[in-house]
Amino acid sequence: MKPSDAPAPAAMDRVIHEPARLRIVAILFAAESADFLYLLRETGLTKGNLSAHLMRLEEAGYVLIEKSFRGKIPQTLCRLTRPGRSAFETYRKQIVNIVGLKTR
Repeated sequence: MKPSDAPAPAAMDRVIHEPARLRIVAILFAAESADFLYLLRETGLTKGNLSAHLMRLEEAGYVLIEKSFRGKIPQTLCRLTRPGRSAFETYRKQIVNIVGLKTR
């Protein structure tokens, strides 16, 4: 690939490109859904940070957040939407093109 073939950094999806949101989206891409506590452990973010990033991803239409109760315990489940999956796949392809790796 020639450098001119790589997407310009400005063309990258800035919502996903932010490191904390990239971790969240990568986790959700690999799983059907994940609860808030799992994401908290896996990302190493604080509750407030994780909440803020999930809200930003939800606003972009990339993540669906469902709040419910398991008995009396609140549960927050998160999953990628179709646009979120598509955006992550596009982002992954762009990164592969930038670093010059072959896709399988």
